[in-house]
Parts: sequence; C-alpha cells; structure tokens
Amino acid sequence: MTRPRPLRVGLSARLMHNPPAELGFRGKSLQYLEQTVADWIMSQGALVFMVPTLESSAEVRRAAVHVSDYVREIDALVLQGGADLSPSSYGEAPLRPEWAGDRVRDLYEIELLWECVIQGRPVLGVCRGAQLINVAFGGTLYQDIATQVADAILHVDRAVYDLLAHEISIEPGSELARLYPTTVGARVTSIHHQCVNRLGNGLVVEARSPTDGVIEAIRYTGAGDVMGVQWHPEFHPPGESHLLDSGPLLYDFLRRAEGRRH
Repeated sequence: MTRPRPLRVGLSARLMHNPPAELGFRGKSLQYLEQTVADWIMSQGALVFMVPTLESSAEVRRAAVHVSDYVREIDALVLQGGADLSPSSYGEAPLRPEWAGDRVRDLYEIELLWECVIQGRPVLGVCRGAQLINVAFGGTLYQDIATQVADAILHVDRAVYDLLAHEISIEPGSELARLYPTTVGARVTSIHHQCVNRLGNGLVVEARSPTDGVIEAIRYTGAGDVMGVQWHPEFHPPGESHLLDSGPLLYDFLRRAEGRRH
C-alpha cells in the first residue's frame, strides 16, 4: 500500500540583513527558521519547508519563480515570529529608531499571506505572524506596549525570554473556545513589545490579556482560513500544566490543511 504523502507546511523565513562579521557572511543576507517552531509542526508528521523571499534585487527572476508557485506546492503556511513590523507598513513613522522594523520581510510575508488566501491554504500566524496578519488586513499596531497601552502588564522580558508568561481570556463563542471548550483562562508565553491596535478588516478577537486588554489572538472571518496568536505555542511543551496546551491548536491547523489538501 502506498503511504499517503505527508502534509507540506510552508514556514516564512526570518531575515538577517547584516549578519555579524564573526559568522563569516560579509555582505550577505541570511534567511533562516527557528528550530522550535519547525519541530512543533513536524511533531505530528508534517513536513516543513522554509519559503525564501523573492526580492526584486535577487538573482532569481520573478518571471522564473513566483510566490504563487511556492504556495501551490504547500498545504498550509505558518508565519513565524521575529523582528518588529515596520510602522511604514501600516502608515506610520517609527517613534524610535530601534522600532523601524523590517519592511522587506513585511512585504514578502504580506504577499505570501494573500497568495495563500487566494489559493485556499490555511495560515497560522505566531507572535509577529499575528501582527503581520492584522496589518495585511488593514489594521495597525501599538509600536510599544509599555509606552502606548495604559496600565499594561509586562509582555516582554529579554532577561528571561520564553519563561515570561501571563493570563489570557478566551472569547466565548470563538474558534479558540471551540478548541478549548473547558478553558476560559490560561497562561501563555509572552515575548512581544508590539501588539494589535486597530483591528484589521474582517478580523475578530479570539483572546485578550484580561488585565490590560491587549489582543492575544485574532481570526479572519472572510473567504479564507487565517488565524493568529500572539504567544508562542511552540514554546509550550507537551504536558506542561501551567501553560496552555499547544496540541489542540496544532491538530486543528493540520486538520484544516488536510481538508484543503490539493
């Protein structure tokens, strides 16, 4: 009997435009993935393929390879975390130089996201990925939670990185509530200083931080299968009792990918 083809999940690339000299890539740009998110997806038997950018200045001609060609070969897409979005992507100027973000990556991921919507591929955004979804649908971000959100709790602590966690409140009647029917509140990892401000067109809130109201999960209600979570489910180990179980979120995402398999 022929074994069914494993699901193929595309993973958007992180970009490093100016690698440290000690890495030995002088004058080059790097595209890479964070191993934990790849391991999380592969834990259920899916294959992970990092989708590289296709910049206009690159040696690969757009006429030869197009984003639609990549999307045609995958069954779903995960937008992984990483650098800030550029405020210019949602019509603002950076309030501080260090918040200028990565406009190149924004443009690449927005094009990739919309191509997935067009071709009917499920999309899951993680941390930056959730913010990217909001901006792609016309929303905006708070450039810095600590200085722009009143009475904000701590959402990022570089000293402890993925050990920082806080409570979320799941919206009744939401898709998250369906995935976690016995869970009203839960703890999730928190590694972000930016977050959703004005909600994008066609998006609904799936979860919030109950203390300061920061939006922690969103979903698209239009003709597409798009969801974003502000936390890092790949940093929630199986059986970790004090963090929200990442299993239901992943199982459902892969189930939907299976249902739309081409």
